[in-house]
Order: sequence, then structure tokens, then C-alpha cells
Amino acid sequence: MRGLFALAVSAALLAAACGGAANAPAAPSASAAPSPVATTKASAAPASFDLRVSYSNLIADELPLWATNEGGFFKQEGLNVGGLQQIDSSTGIAALLSGKVDIAQLGGSETMSANAQAGGAGPLVVIGQLAGVYPFVLEVSKDIKTAADLKGKSIGVSSIGSSSDIATRVALRKLGLDPDKDVHIQAVGSTSSRISALLGGAIQGGVAQPPDTIKLEAGGFHVVYDLASQGLPSANTSVVTTRAFLQAHKDVVQRYVDAIVLGTKKLKADKAFGISVLEKYLKSTDQNAMGVTYDFYAGKVTKSQPFSKPDMFADAQQVLGAKDAKVKAYDVTQMLDSEFVQSAVDRGLDK
Repeated sequence: MRGLFALAVSAALLAAACGGAANAPAAPSASAAPSPVATTKASAAPASFDLRVSYSNLIADELPLWATNEGGFFKQEGLNVGGLQQIDSSTGIAALLSGKVDIAQLGGSETMSANAQAGGAGPLVVIGQLAGVYPFVLEVSKDIKTAADLKGKSIGVSSIGSSSDIATRVALRKLGLDPDKDVHIQAVGSTSSRISALLGGAIQGGVAQPPDTIKLEAGGFHVVYDLASQGLPSANTSVVTTRAFLQAHKDVVQRYVDAIVLGTKKLKADKAFGISVLEKYLKSTDQNAMGVTYDFYAGKVTKSQPFSKPDMFADAQQVLGAKDAKVKAYDVTQMLDSEFVQSAVDRGLDK
């Protein structure tokens, strides 16, 4: 799977180098502004801009994005986002690099790896973080009582090198286990595939988050390690664009980040609104499950100031760098741009 991912990224990098920037939509006159907005916005409505946005998983990591869209904050900022596209990180990076998507919510580890393979600073820039801590608990079958009982068992992840893989390895190490020797880590596909594999008995453990944890625990699974409550830094869901798009449309990027900050503020202040958003995107009418999911994300995961920081990538770089010299040597700070979140904070949009 890593090979397919590398092939897709390589093809996209070649396309971008041969003129991928030309695929970006024509900018309206307002996008020519040379830098992000530094002061309070004028009362006049911002010029309209058609923006293509994607997210990688149908999980509540994306709740701030969904809330921003449903709350009308993209429209408020003059951004015509339309329907948010769901594109897995493995192909979402290629879509971003080829110009099919302008801004994507992607796994931080996959973004870092793509930049490292490209050489130099890389073509991708992380402008924010929707989930800056691990939003997971490690669930195991009822016959596993202690960490020692996990030895020899099969643990599922979406793909090797993915955010779920990094989180799983961190949790196992916290439990005193060696992920490469004490357990069998299996790539089982998407989050929903991992949950199905757990319930079906194909694997005995895996990271999960609400509302999936409710379903698992009803089936006899239990938490053996709670990553989320530890507040451990993670680049689980990064807000990513290309350097070419950022340089051409700085004011649009600023408006996007402003909208996310405003949407997050609304989300954290209005539980009923947050639950309604979850019901829509997760296609659930289970008020209890959606309430648990809201409390988990609004309380433990989602930050009012979505800064992306180097320490959020430390675990991923350590794990992936052990087998990839390019990732190990990569300077993560080259791909982080905090000026847009800082501008939003300076103007009090998070208050």
C-alpha cells in the first residue's frame, strides 16, 4: 500500500512540476493581496472565490470543518466551497498536488512523507491543525485484560505510516510493548474497515474514537489505553495547501483559516449545533452517540486556536524516519506556516 501511495505522490509531483499550478482556478481581483489580512476586516463583503476543499475521513476529526461549512462561515468569508469532497489521504495528496483540490484536510504523517520524498522544503504547506492531539483510544477484545495479553495479537491500522498506525505504535510503547516485535500490525483499510475487522474477530485490537467506541464497547471491547485524555501532540488532521496556491492566493488562504476559527468558536459554544452537524455527516439519529462524540471532540480534541506545531509531527517522524532516511532528515518547520492562524488570533476571531 505504501508503494501505491508513493507512486501516486510521484505522479502528482511530476504533474505539479510540469505546470500543476496552472490548474488552480483563476483568482478574483481581491486575491491579489500580497499578504494575509493583518487588521479587522472592512465592512464590505469580500470578493467571491470558488474554492475546492477535501477531507480524508468520515470521522469527527473533521468536525470543525463540517461545522464551518454548515454554519455558513465559508460563505461569510466570500468562499464558494460548495460540497466538501471526501478523498482519502493516499489519493488526496495527489489531488492537491495536481490542482484538483485547493485546500485539503489530510493526515499530517502522510503530508510530511510526501514533502520529504519531494526533496527540499516540499510542495505542501500545513496552515492549521484540526486535531492537534491524538483523538484515539486503543480498544481491545474482552479476553485481553492486561498489556501483556496483547503479545502475539493482531492489531489493525488503516495503512502503514498512516495517522492510525502512528497512534497505535505510540499507545503500544506507552504500554511497554514493542510494536514491531510483540504484536502483529495489519493494514486493514479505512476506519470503518478497522471497526468491522474488530467486531468480526479478524483483529484483536485497534485505535478508535466516538461514536465507533460505543459500538465496540457494546460488543465487549474495552479501552486499554486512552491517548486522547493524555493530550499528547499529534498532527492527526492537518489543514494543507500547496506552496503555489498559497503564494498566488494568500488572502483566500487567510479567509479560509478565519472561517475555520469562527466555525470552531461556534462549534464549541453551541452543543446542539455541533450535534446536528454530526448527525448530518455521520448519518446518525442516535442522540446519545452524537452527544458522546461531541463531548469527546469539543472537550478533548478541538482547539480554539488551530496552530500546527513541530512537536505534533515528532512521533510520526520518529516512527517513519526509522525506515526512511528522507523522512528522518526532513526539517518539519519548513512546511509549517502559522501566520494565518496567528492573524486570526490577533484579531480576536477565536474570542
